[in-house]
Amino acid sequence: MLNLSNERINDRLADKQLYSLKVLKTPHFSIHLARVLIVLSSLTFLSMFMPWQQNIRGGGRVTALNPANRPQNVQSVLPGMIKKWHVIEGQFVTKGDTILELSEMKDKYFDPQLLLRMSEQLQAKKSGLLAKDLKKEAYKNQIMALKDALGAKYQQAENKIEQSILKVTTDSAGFESEKINYANFANIFKRNKVRYESGNIALTKFQQLESKYNAAKAKLVEKENKWLQTKAGLSISRTSLASIQAEYAEKISKATTDLQSTLSEINESQSGVAKLENEIKNVEIRIDRYSVLAPQSGYLVKILKAGLGETIKEGEAVATIQPEQPDLAVEMYVRAMDIPLIAKNRKVRIQFDGWPALQFSGWPNVSVGTFGGLVKVIDRVNDANGDFRILVTPDPTDDPWPHQMRLGSGIKGWVMLDNVRLGYEIWRQFNGFPPSLYSDPNENIVKSSNKSKK
Repeated sequence: MLNLSNERINDRLADKQLYSLKVLKTPHFSIHLARVLIVLSSLTFLSMFMPWQQNIRGGGRVTALNPANRPQNVQSVLPGMIKKWHVIEGQFVTKGDTILELSEMKDKYFDPQLLLRMSEQLQAKKSGLLAKDLKKEAYKNQIMALKDALGAKYQQAENKIEQSILKVTTDSAGFESEKINYANFANIFKRNKVRYESGNIALTKFQQLESKYNAAKAKLVEKENKWLQTKAGLSISRTSLASIQAEYAEKISKATTDLQSTLSEINESQSGVAKLENEIKNVEIRIDRYSVLAPQSGYLVKILKAGLGETIKEGEAVATIQPEQPDLAVEMYVRAMDIPLIAKNRKVRIQFDGWPALQFSGWPNVSVGTFGGLVKVIDRVNDANGDFRILVTPDPTDDPWPHQMRLGSGIKGWVMLDNVRLGYEIWRQFNGFPPSLYSDPNENIVKSSNKSKK
């Protein structure tokens, strides 16, 4: 209606009675809906200017920071058959406790008196080695005696040569003297022979002179023979000296060869003794290894070989142990495009599977049921899926992690970055851009730590 006239019929006729008026009138539901949409649009527009802390999302599981505190398999060093189990699954074991016993399956070690027999063999080898040591000392003494005898004989021969030289000199002088004496007698004999032929001397005197001449000649021959014999004796002495050296050199060489042969036998015997001692020690250690012991204290979470009499190969795992008090950590996997933005000691918010939580990734202050962490390790290589692993440890300035968490539990995590406007973050997410980083991550960490100290 135009309401141009001053006359009103509203009090006499309701609008609902007229179909045309009812159709033309705006519904109350639309008015409320419009108001709600206007309010929501205003709130949405205003929220675009609200602060939002950027983060990098990742998933992973609970683990231990120290590899020694992670679940480990207990392996059998020796092959054998299961003889007896001493534990059950879920039982707490202390380091050194016996988990199971094995029985031998190699015929080489079946003899129950194996160690005793090997000890007897070792004693026999040591006795033989002692005898060879005595033999070695005997050869050494023999060589020393031969060298001493060689020195004595050599000195004796040299003395004899010196005596022969002196005797040759003496005999040579006697021979020269006798030659002069013989020459005088020969001269006298020749002159008196001429006188005898001339008839100036008697026959008797001539015969006397002839007899002296013959005696001088014989003495000359005697002196010459003696001198020659002395020279021959000197030659013989020198030859004897050379023969003494050759004789004793041969004897010493033979004794030295026997000594070296004995030393070789001693070395072989020592090698045999060492090898047998090694075998005995290996057998002793092997007997000790029949009992598989717990490498550290923890809970036996799973038995991998159950049946008695079941054979186990060398190095095969028989059970799994979870250490008693692992140093909890979280391993998260993030995309390769986000890894340059993460640095050590970056803060992380973590949501554990099975733990009630209400998480607002951009507003960590209003999140409920999440726990704080710090980036401890960043891998330098990616995994098979192209993601990078980071290790997160509990934040000492935040609430402690729940002790109910078990290793292997799943987690969701958010590595916290810089603050931006919510509108920018929505735009970034729609366009698939990486988070913004306006400064070095380490600088932000230092600034936040300084603020916390203040």
